[in-house]
Amino acid sequence: MEPITFASIETAWKVLHPILPVTPLIRNEWLSKKYECDVYLKLEIAQPIGSFKIRGATHRISLLSEAEKKKGVIAASAGNHAQGVAWGARHFNTNALIVMPETAPLMKIQNTSALGATIHLEGENYDDSFQVALKIAKETGRTYIHAFHDPAVIAGQGTAGIEILQQLPDVDFVVGSMGGGGMLAGVGVAIKNSRPKAKVIGCQATNASSMVASLKKHKLTTTDFLGTFADGISVKAANPDLFKVLETVVDEVFSCEEEEIAMNVLQFMETAKIVVEGSGAVVLGALDRYVEQMHGKKVVLVVSGGNIDVNLVSRIIDRGLIRLGRRIHLKVQISDRPGSLSKLTSLIGALKANILQATHDRSDRAIKLDETEVELMLETRGPEHSAEVIDALEKHCKRVEMMD
Repeated sequence: MEPITFASIETAWKVLHPILPVTPLIRNEWLSKKYECDVYLKLEIAQPIGSFKIRGATHRISLLSEAEKKKGVIAASAGNHAQGVAWGARHFNTNALIVMPETAPLMKIQNTSALGATIHLEGENYDDSFQVALKIAKETGRTYIHAFHDPAVIAGQGTAGIEILQQLPDVDFVVGSMGGGGMLAGVGVAIKNSRPKAKVIGCQATNASSMVASLKKHKLTTTDFLGTFADGISVKAANPDLFKVLETVVDEVFSCEEEEIAMNVLQFMETAKIVVEGSGAVVLGALDRYVEQMHGKKVVLVVSGGNIDVNLVSRIIDRGLIRLGRRIHLKVQISDRPGSLSKLTSLIGALKANILQATHDRSDRAIKLDETEVELMLETRGPEHSAEVIDALEKHCKRVEMMD
């Protein structure tokens, strides 16, 4: 692969600047106060497709010859790159065929199709779809647009780094997620060229963290690939060429477990009022891990994408609120006498807890004839309030069981 230079990123910038928006860089007051540093969010979710992927794909397609445009392009993607290729193909008047994993989120499939691309579903993950796409490209003569292993794509992604430097010239830290690593490679080259003292931090999901492991050990390393709901960074193995680039520009790396990523999605909703997909939410983990280094510094979190399935958002909210102690799921046994259920709900009301759901069940054989079971989902103000509610219910009810 050709070297990635700041000059190549500037060339990509000249192509993309007239046709793509400069995404906002917004200081987040809540996070800045909590972590005692200036936290800025680079909102790539504001791109037309809701992701930075539009930059690299569009730049690569802009370089096609007329003969290549007639044959069309092909790509493999779990969703965001697919939409970027579809958008770029439409803008430059060529047709796109996208191979997507069978597990790709429905929203990303629909959005890609709506941009004019033809969808081919095959494979369990990105790597499987990639092999299928390469085969089709060879058979049809279509130009393959790689999600990250392409100098033109990386240069396009790197234009986000140019914007950061224009918006915050004295940036101290830039944090970005890594799947294949194309975005952080491009952004890292741009940042280090103009501000070499700035620290670049990369992150992945623990379940797909081969690049993090490789950068930590300073050699290509294989890790178990368990799959992650952060589908935008769900890549099995570290790419050798991207590893070489990242090793020159990345200062620190870390990975996040699935539960932490989910909590980060929820925290972005509450503190920044934005919906972020898993691959974009990983960056929030840097604030806890490097809080001492970042004290008093200017920190940019690259929020890479916002394309997340609404059903997944709902599950994340439910699990997140339970983990935070602001929602409790209980089964309680009370007397099956007239007025018992009314007394239970009155008690909960007096405790200022909100009943989200209540299910009354007399049919369980384990319950005595003079008893009944009530399953409750309650909303509280936090862990202390939840403990207060549970304590009161234990005094009032014959049995209180916490549910997952």
